[in-house]
Amino acid sequence: MSGIKKYITEINHRNEKVLSVFLTGGFPDKNNFPALALKILESGADMLEIGFPFSDPLADGPVIQQSSKAALDNGINLEMIFEYVAKIKQETDKPVILMGYANPVLSYGIENFANSCKDTGVDGVIIPDIPVEEYEDFYCDKFNGIDKILLISPTTTKNRVKQIDEKSSGFVYCVSISGTTGVRDSNNNLQYIKNSGSLLTKNNMLVGFGIGNGEDAKRYSEFSDGVIVGSAVIKSLGNDNGSYKKTLTLIKEIKKSI
Repeated sequence: MSGIKKYITEINHRNEKVLSVFLTGGFPDKNNFPALALKILESGADMLEIGFPFSDPLADGPVIQQSSKAALDNGINLEMIFEYVAKIKQETDKPVILMGYANPVLSYGIENFANSCKDTGVDGVIIPDIPVEEYEDFYCDKFNGIDKILLISPTTTKNRVKQIDEKSSGFVYCVSISGTTGVRDSNNNLQYIKNSGSLLTKNNMLVGFGIGNGEDAKRYSEFSDGVIVGSAVIKSLGNDNGSYKKTLTLIKEIKKSI
């Protein structure tokens, strides 16, 4: 059993659902990012997904796009992301996952990226633009011991969901809507989420995209093992002061709801 899967299972056995929080690396303050990440974890987040910025984040909506641009403008790169991870992992055993796109990884070098993940304590990676067909070519042997988390969406066929479940490790990331992050679907696609969960035999399932508050989290967590919150947190951070009190309160409320 992978480390992340074991961790999620332990939380579920306490009759809790997992809260994973997405943060854009280096946003909003590149100097205090590790301290912010640790405060997020202390406020109730069970896991962190740290996004490494890219100029063309195809799965991300305007809020995360803007945070990614701000991070790039501040000089954030993969070297700095790994420095952040090392500092965070010195202070917590909670899983830290890197999320981003293939281009920066290819520029950094796939093997170098995998080695840096191991050296700094990264627990898992999510690369949304690597489809299951390219899994073997992209994830070399250097990634052994690091969870590779794949995504499903409302357009994913049943057979493909099963393929993704077989390849993915840690959990399967269930995208709640057909669209980018931050977009809300009035129908909530709860039946799709329920059906997808029933097809998974190997992995836990966390639901992300369009979850902005405790009510959303509670609704989606009924059919999953936990939720992922990104745009709502990034938006809150952009409007918060240096103490991040509003954002930390949001994290506490969402965790309490699940």
